[in-house]
Amino acid sequence: MIFDTGFIIDLMNKNAQALNKLQELMNKKELQYITSLTIFELFSGLSRSQKPEEEKNKITTILIGLPIFDLDNQCAELGGKLDGILIKEGKMIGAIDSMIAGIALIKNMPVLTRNIKDFSKIKGLKTETY
Repeated sequence: MIFDTGFIIDLMNKNAQALNKLQELMNKKELQYITSLTIFELFSGLSRSQKPEEEKNKITTILIGLPIFDLDNQCAELGGKLDGILIKEGKMIGAIDSMIAGIALIKNMPVLTRNIKDFSKIKGLKTETY
């Protein structure tokens, strides 16, 4: 399961639904991953934070031990194609979400997100929410 950035942020904020979902995944021994794009988004937010040290500690704590999928050439190519198709169809979701979807499809893994509205626009992408 690939965690979307929103899920990580919800964990950092101790959102009850996110914490319950994490516990459920741990009980099922579900493999858990993030993407390098989530790290990008988290640190982009950190740069705008009023409490950067506190936020950095939260990020570091949440990310410890989570394996990271990078945006390699194959994932970038698929993510770019998805992004272009969605733009052409008038269903734009944002480049980072398209790249995360590209990684998820190449790795054949679902994305855990509360942003079902956007990710559901991508054919063949499995998603879960909380």
